[in-house]
Amino acid sequence: MLKLAKYLKKSVPSIIAIILLLFLQANCDLTLPEYTADIVNVGIQQGGVESAAAKTLRSETMDGLLLFMEEEDAEFVKENYTLEDGLWTLDKVDRKTEEELERIFTRPMMMLYAMSSGNVTTEGMTDGMPEKVNEKLDQMPESVLSQAAISFVKQEYEAQGMDMEQLQNRYLLLSGAKMLGLALVIMMAAILVTFLSCKVAAGLSRDLRELVFKKVISFSGAEYNQFSTASLITRSTNDIQQVQMLMTMIFRIVLYAPIMGIGGIFKAWQTNPSMTWVIALAVAAIGLVVLVLFKVAMPKFKSLQKLIDRLNLVTREILQGIPVIRAFSREKHEEERFEKANHDLMKTNLFVNRCMTFMMPLMMVIMNATTVLLVWTGALGIDNGAMQVGDLMAFIQYTMQIIMSFLMLTMMSIMLPRASVSAVRINEILETEVRLSDPANPKEADPQKRGEVVFDHVSFAYPDAAEHVLTDIDFTVRPGETTAIIGSTGCGKSSLVNLIPRFYDVTEGRILVDGVDVREMTQHQLHDKLGYVPQKGVLFSGTIDSNLRYGKEEASDEQIRKAAEIAQAYDFIMEKENGFASPIAQGGTNVSGGQKQRLSIARAVAKDPEIYIFDDSFSALDYKTDVALRSALKKEIGDAAVIIVAQRISTILHADQIIVLDEGKMAGKGTHKELLKNCEVYRQIASSQLSKEELCDE
Repeated sequence: MLKLAKYLKKSVPSIIAIILLLFLQANCDLTLPEYTADIVNVGIQQGGVESAAAKTLRSETMDGLLLFMEEEDAEFVKENYTLEDGLWTLDKVDRKTEEELERIFTRPMMMLYAMSSGNVTTEGMTDGMPEKVNEKLDQMPESVLSQAAISFVKQEYEAQGMDMEQLQNRYLLLSGAKMLGLALVIMMAAILVTFLSCKVAAGLSRDLRELVFKKVISFSGAEYNQFSTASLITRSTNDIQQVQMLMTMIFRIVLYAPIMGIGGIFKAWQTNPSMTWVIALAVAAIGLVVLVLFKVAMPKFKSLQKLIDRLNLVTREILQGIPVIRAFSREKHEEERFEKANHDLMKTNLFVNRCMTFMMPLMMVIMNATTVLLVWTGALGIDNGAMQVGDLMAFIQYTMQIIMSFLMLTMMSIMLPRASVSAVRINEILETEVRLSDPANPKEADPQKRGEVVFDHVSFAYPDAAEHVLTDIDFTVRPGETTAIIGSTGCGKSSLVNLIPRFYDVTEGRILVDGVDVREMTQHQLHDKLGYVPQKGVLFSGTIDSNLRYGKEEASDEQIRKAAEIAQAYDFIMEKENGFASPIAQGGTNVSGGQKQRLSIARAVAKDPEIYIFDDSFSALDYKTDVALRSALKKEIGDAAVIIVAQRISTILHADQIIVLDEGKMAGKGTHKELLKNCEVYRQIASSQLSKEELCDE
């Protein structure tokens, strides 16, 4: 996955925005439990009175409180309160000063309340609190002292004539409004994070598909042999989709979960450090579950993508071979083969999904058990006066946030292995070294040798093959001439012509086109000079017109019509209802084999290249069409060099030069009559195809 991160450079601004929004969202999420605690502690239990540092105090009350303070504390209080019309009013102070005032007021308020009830006298007082009272207060929990001070302030406010119900309602409504505001910010941040995450992930997916496609297009035959077609399709679709899903979840969950987890631990520690052992226990339990699941499920994740490859391969083979399957009555066998591939994938998917299904109930048990343990431990703290109810509620919320963070990471850990396998498979394609590359300084073609092809002692072996397919091939193809290549099946005819467009590089020797070694010009330059018609006619979905313009989009309608006439395709095209606008199905399945070959030839003619290569492209044509087509080619493209690979002697009788191949070696070179006289291999081929009378005439 890390190797694919370099393709996220374009999305850096969006990623920074996502991280900032996640911090904002996490901060708001972690603030909500504080407001929950305040609503319970202050709004409900304390009636809206926020602090023991009262906003206003009557003169007589202040005098009583000052009586129980040390001189230094009394001076500090007077510095922060202003006396006006018999009422002491708190000045605008910061939170630190307010907390200090709370500390100073708490015990005097307790003492004053106790004296007013007759439980304590002023005997034994020196400066500040009586010593015995101080000792007794030291033994009391801080929360009890704080609540008693708040009760005193409430009584003071009532004595001043304040409406305590209105004070409480105002506090609750204000706190609720703040919580709603935070919820709104969280919602907006989540929407923006989701939008940006999807945009970044979709952009990465688009870039990866484009890079994979460009890489595959640049592959030579050697690289294609490393990957099956089904695997390339899976890697370009399913694998990239897995990476896209993971990237979306990474920004929405993987980055957010640690922020929430660490922030939650910090907040929980601030709320009550003595209960953090419960969180540690819950996290340890989750970690144990994840570890066990990883040990069990990880091997299955690694095999999942290979099983998808296998299913695609079997499906592709069956769909392409339906006629053969039916002809040999092998439907049952192929059904079983497909069922096995499908069943293996289903079993693995079920196993993985069951692991995830099994994980969720376990996590819920851990969460619920943690909640029960927190309530039990917190209830003891409340009973002892060491904790308030609101603080317990906040602590439970922080704990749930922490556990949910680990739970989200656990869910991601289930997705990560599969996406990681997919990322490795994508990277295999992107890092595959292409053997055919363009030169850094390409050479320009020699205008004096336009259309000339030279095989200079060429030998060729397929990658990783032990023996040569072609050995010491040496001949020249000149413009305006037709060179034919003939030989028995498997002698290397197609391999020879495939070296000209550089589908493979020669092993020894060199091939010159227009006086330049094909390895010293760019592939684009080379292919622009060629009109290639493969052994198997290939058409693309679209129309007849779009297929004929495939090599030269700017060709005029007259050029397209003329190319169709030369290829003997014009008549059957015009018989169709829409003529050149007639649709072509995917793979050309709605035209016959002969029509497909003629359209392929017309496509090459419409390009008007320097060199024509016909790789056994007349095999599906009847003799009459073959003769008419070759006659038209000779007449209309006389200046171009023509290379024909053929099985039939009749196709190459009038070629200017015939190359005879036998087991990858040149067995003869010359015209038809010359080869009949001095080439035994050619005579054998001719005698197998021509009658005795035709041979005698020759």
